[in-house]
Amino acid sequence: MPQYTPPLRDMQFLMQEVLDLPARFAQLPAYAEVDTGTMDAILEEAGKFSVEVVQPLNLSGDAEGCTRNPADSSVTTPKGFKEAYAKYVEGGWAALSCDSAYGGQGLPFVLNQCLYEMLNSANQAWAMYPGLSHGAYEALHVYGSDEQKKQYLPKLTSGEWTGTMCLTEPHCGTDLGLLRTKAEPQADGSYKITGNKIFISAGEHDMTDNILHLVLARLPDAPKGSKGISLFLVPKFLVNADGSLGARNPISCAGLEHKMGIHGNATAQIAIDGAVGSLVGQANKGLQAMFVMMNAARLGVANQSLGLMAVAYENALAYAKDRLQMRSLSGTKAKDLPADPIIVHPDVRRMLLTAKAYSEGGRAMMVATSALVDEELNHPDEAVRKANAAQVALLTPILKAFLTDKGFDVTVLCQQVFGGHGYIHETGMEQYVRDARINMIYEGTNGIQALDLLGRKVLGDQGAALKALGKLVQGLVEEEGVNERMADFINPLAQLAGQMTGITTELGLKALQNPDEVGAAATDYLCVMGHLVMGYWWARMAQTALRALAEGDVADKTFYDGKLQTARFYFARLFPEAGLRMRTMRTGSKLLMNTDAALA
Repeated sequence: MPQYTPPLRDMQFLMQEVLDLPARFAQLPAYAEVDTGTMDAILEEAGKFSVEVVQPLNLSGDAEGCTRNPADSSVTTPKGFKEAYAKYVEGGWAALSCDSAYGGQGLPFVLNQCLYEMLNSANQAWAMYPGLSHGAYEALHVYGSDEQKKQYLPKLTSGEWTGTMCLTEPHCGTDLGLLRTKAEPQADGSYKITGNKIFISAGEHDMTDNILHLVLARLPDAPKGSKGISLFLVPKFLVNADGSLGARNPISCAGLEHKMGIHGNATAQIAIDGAVGSLVGQANKGLQAMFVMMNAARLGVANQSLGLMAVAYENALAYAKDRLQMRSLSGTKAKDLPADPIIVHPDVRRMLLTAKAYSEGGRAMMVATSALVDEELNHPDEAVRKANAAQVALLTPILKAFLTDKGFDVTVLCQQVFGGHGYIHETGMEQYVRDARINMIYEGTNGIQALDLLGRKVLGDQGAALKALGKLVQGLVEEEGVNERMADFINPLAQLAGQMTGITTELGLKALQNPDEVGAAATDYLCVMGHLVMGYWWARMAQTALRALAEGDVADKTFYDGKLQTARFYFARLFPEAGLRMRTMRTGSKLLMNTDAALA
């Protein structure tokens, strides 16, 4: 059975030493009292909950899966899931970063993301049930009416009820403009919703008394395409005026998908047959409201892969230290044993260091972006809020696609470390691979994220957000450019930052002549941007480690030395991928589109 130890030291390093979040929180009235002690206590308890309550259910939940009862369309989750969720609610974890006006604890979003990294490492399929609820909470918090907020947000905040997002239909996935689900206005101001949705994560389960479905549908007079989509709140059970549950709404699970991974999560086919719903936000502007949930979910999916990278690396490292196989090429290392541990072999170390570099680099990206979200929502200076919102919008597709792409690669590498044992269910490694694969697909495939980044977030605003990111990188380059100890990190980072300015301008000019140029370059562009952002944070982590070591008498010297060794590996062995992607990015669209004979 796989093990899991929460990376508390690494989280503390990022939040307290690299980012100095206590000082930044002091500038935010809502979080002014959130100090180091508070953060440490929350992270420690979150780690205990993940390890003691959720992680033991991962292997068994994957083997058992969810079961649908044909008689009443109810779904039973794997043994122990419901009880673990009850403990989650009892512990107040659902309310961690929610608004205190609705019963929340009002703590920073970044702490919630750290909690969810640990939950995802422990059991991604289980963590998706409360994770989707948080997205539904965010959408209603921003776009819900006063009545909707009063009636539903306290229950979502406490975790007594869960939420879903119902977008995809059998004939349309990303192209939501094709959806056919209908909403008929009723005399009492409600709507009757009819249609079919598929791939609805946590769409039906036995963990709570009610499920709040956020459903995209069309009004009778709606314009065609995406401009005619509205968002509706459709509860599994109708809610009476006093908050008690009323009649069963005709929205149900018509079937469960038979999936490659995340077996413990109920991925449901949802049938809606005249279910009563209420409009969220304005008519025909449902995507605007849904994107609040979708963007939160995209960061959540990146966090899922981050969690899987971390736990896969931990187990691969432990196995590599224990598994005996052959002798070291440079001479026997374990003379008292019949063979050396496989960690002595260079190629095993390559795999482990790749996993460590992407895992810890990804964590830095996630924690830093989550801190920007906290400032976007709470900073007293409107200019700071606006600037951070632009940066979060730019970073969201990068985190979602880059971390999930690398997350799958990392889980496969860690499985490879185990050799044949990695292919066996009991070690847990093959499950991590299967679970990681979905993260590249849902909440917008990674190709869609790449188009969003290059077409909308970069070229769409004439590179304003990209320039702001460039200034951040340039600031570090100017600060450390003459520091020889930082040369291994700063020089390649500075070179790539300069190249990105030129190639972005080049792509923009090409796109004016042929829009397919954006589609042809987008995936490579996102990968390069991923390395630019991750490279910046690895350089910042190296800077922090060097300063700590320079202070002398460092109690945690091994930790800081490990950071520097991993940073050097990343820049020497992984960061150069950006150069290759720059070359393929320039090959243009003709190489792809003039291929009718090849694809005949």
